[in-house]
Amino acid sequence: MTELENTLDEFPKLTLDQAFVLLEQQDYSQLQLLFEQALPGQLADILEAMPPKERKKLWDLVPEAQGAETLTFLNDEVRNSLVVEMPTENLVATAEQMDVNDLADMIEELPGHIRQSIEENLSDEIRECLETSLSFEEGTAGRLMSLDVITVRNDVTLEVVLRYLKLHKDLPDYTDGLMVIDREGFYQGKILLNKVLTHDQDTLVKDVMTQNQAILATTDERNVALFFEQSHFVSAAVVDENNLLLGRITMDDVIHILRAESDHALMGREGLNEEEDLFAPVISSTKRRTVWLGINLVTAFLAAWVIGLYADTLEKIVALAVLMPVVASMGGIAGSQTLTLTIRGLALDQITSGNRSWLVRKEIMIGFINGLLWALVVALIAWLWFQDAGISLIIGAAIVINLIAAAASGIAIPLILQRLNIDPALSGAVILTTVTDVVGFMSFLGLATYFLL
Repeated sequence: MTELENTLDEFPKLTLDQAFVLLEQQDYSQLQLLFEQALPGQLADILEAMPPKERKKLWDLVPEAQGAETLTFLNDEVRNSLVVEMPTENLVATAEQMDVNDLADMIEELPGHIRQSIEENLSDEIRECLETSLSFEEGTAGRLMSLDVITVRNDVTLEVVLRYLKLHKDLPDYTDGLMVIDREGFYQGKILLNKVLTHDQDTLVKDVMTQNQAILATTDERNVALFFEQSHFVSAAVVDENNLLLGRITMDDVIHILRAESDHALMGREGLNEEEDLFAPVISSTKRRTVWLGINLVTAFLAAWVIGLYADTLEKIVALAVLMPVVASMGGIAGSQTLTLTIRGLALDQITSGNRSWLVRKEIMIGFINGLLWALVVALIAWLWFQDAGISLIIGAAIVINLIAAAASGIAIPLILQRLNIDPALSGAVILTTVTDVVGFMSFLGLATYFLL
């Protein structure tokens, strides 16, 4: 067994089933003991999986020392449901333990009167840091950054740096190096701790520091994550447009970004909000989902209208009704593959004006080749089933047409939505389904009407 596996085995095995059993038995002392040993992320997962009444009971058992960090792992809706019921003094105490960027994210989602009571009771230092964080737009590096950063000047020796470090009781989490500035506070680079410890103590900081690229405070979160992926940094400096050091971003911040993007992509495909509480009240959940169901109903009636145009054809050739879903389904799957790849490419900034036309041609060619391949397979099955060469040829042609249309739509829809500042992950799938259904039904039934009647 590896050292990592041994470390993981030492973590308390707090499970959801355990929590339910202990709650049912009202064994609160055992629950509290387990909570004291658990990680904040584990506590957050347990709380999110609880119905509201049980969640409130468990939240009251979360140790005060872990409360602030646990809140940062919760989605907005769950977190707000707990925060609004906390006494002001407890809420302020918890707020002062949070990183300022996490506090800024939380406080913006709270009702005005609760936000005001928190801000009025915060210490002057934390309130000033909070105002700095809130001055940046949500979803930018400035909002994400931590102000807890240790800086050294570029003109001092490593001996001075070591003496300076010994003045600190401990270093901020994820401190792999120190940010280097000049006398005016402008960012110069970063000196790794291993260089501080291993180089000659008379060496100047500027001689061993690395001139790492910094992140502009206005950079959006997606590009921050991409920066870390490409650089393999543990922490990176955040600067303003004049290169003045403002703070730093660390790998744990990036992990939160990636998790949020993953949840957004997963939930967005179904028109859901990634911050939605699984155990939210029935009425509020119903309202949110009703809107998306209404949009889907409109698209479904559009497809039904297309089918209705060929009602006479379907009455005369019943086999078409049996085979019709095959055409739409094949187009839907092919289109969703292209759609997913395109949305991912846009998220990673891999699609630009320089390669867009090449990518369109490539996807259409893939649709054409796959269309020919599966047209032969489906046509053969249709002939064996109905012994009708005409129907076999019609469905084969319809599949080729729909797979080409699906490929073109799968790449065009996200590009158009992005141009309109609409999130492709949220609405792309519904539009694509409508296109493949309409094109599939119209090509299949239209060809059948023209050639078979």
